[in-house]
Amino acid sequence: MIVSKSISFGSLIKWTGHHIVWLLALSGTITALYHFNVIAFSIPWLPVSVIGTAVAFYVGFKNNQAYDRMWEARKIWGGIVNDSRTWGMMVDGYVTNQFRANKASEREIQQVKKRLIYRHIAWLYAHRSQLLVATPWEHISQGGHTARTAKYYQEKFGVGLLDDEITRAELKSFLPENEYDRLVGHVNTAAQIINEQSRDLTLLRAQDLLDDFRQTQMVDVLRSFYELQGKNERIKKFPLPRQYANMSRYFVGIFIMLLPFSMIPELVKLGDWGLWLAILITALIGWVYVMMEVVGDYSENPFQGMANDIPMMSLCRVIEIDLREMLGETNLPPSIEAKNGVLM
Repeated sequence: MIVSKSISFGSLIKWTGHHIVWLLALSGTITALYHFNVIAFSIPWLPVSVIGTAVAFYVGFKNNQAYDRMWEARKIWGGIVNDSRTWGMMVDGYVTNQFRANKASEREIQQVKKRLIYRHIAWLYAHRSQLLVATPWEHISQGGHTARTAKYYQEKFGVGLLDDEITRAELKSFLPENEYDRLVGHVNTAAQIINEQSRDLTLLRAQDLLDDFRQTQMVDVLRSFYELQGKNERIKKFPLPRQYANMSRYFVGIFIMLLPFSMIPELVKLGDWGLWLAILITALIGWVYVMMEVVGDYSENPFQGMANDIPMMSLCRVIEIDLREMLGETNLPPSIEAKNGVLM
């Protein structure tokens, strides 16, 4: 997530420099052809302007849908934060000796609480890791220049900014060894971790460390985690429909190819200064349309490890700190800080 107040001019050039180059080259080449009378025809401005208006509406619709996907993902993670704190509160307040004839020691109670909370932290990081696995329609999965560009963005403006990223292998920090060996091999490790929590609650009820009412309430919170996980997986595994995501690119390309043959003939009539103005104005208009398309294209997938992503690592760390403080721990990991204006 970009957290700087504005995007610097230097960052904008790094991000869009190659588009500026080819747009200037295109408009410069066509302007030269008109200047040396290689071509003389022109397209009336009216049909080109109608196409431009239609393309702007179409790309605007796509960008609106891309933003909706990103904002929905952020609301889902907000629900994960809230329900995680609820889970910590319930673990801390519900797991007691109140219903047990043979009282367990405080140390045993604390171990149970730590097991339930640490297992939930493991779920957070497992879920995040699964959401970062690339799907076939994401940029990193494409070949050639698109994949290389996506990899560069991930390294310089995405997950590459984190030096302490928690991966599947590091779940050992939060899961008992026997559980880790059993759960990490599953296709959906995060889902199995929640199921393990439910089994643990059943065991605690049998040991009278919970009563029926408290167990039911805690299982209901686990159900909400499944629901939130499923919502994130829906966004991850169901792309913005390709007829909207791809057709807008073709429409922008058609408009940019027609624009010079309508704009340049009028501007070159103004003389020498109109010649340079034709190159700059045509390239600028094309750049605006290209950037509208690119912004939507890189915003439609909020879990692909780039600067536009939901800051999942930061949210996971916030939850981890809150829950471990509920256990009374003081040796806590640091909060995730923004780097280069990006919070991951």
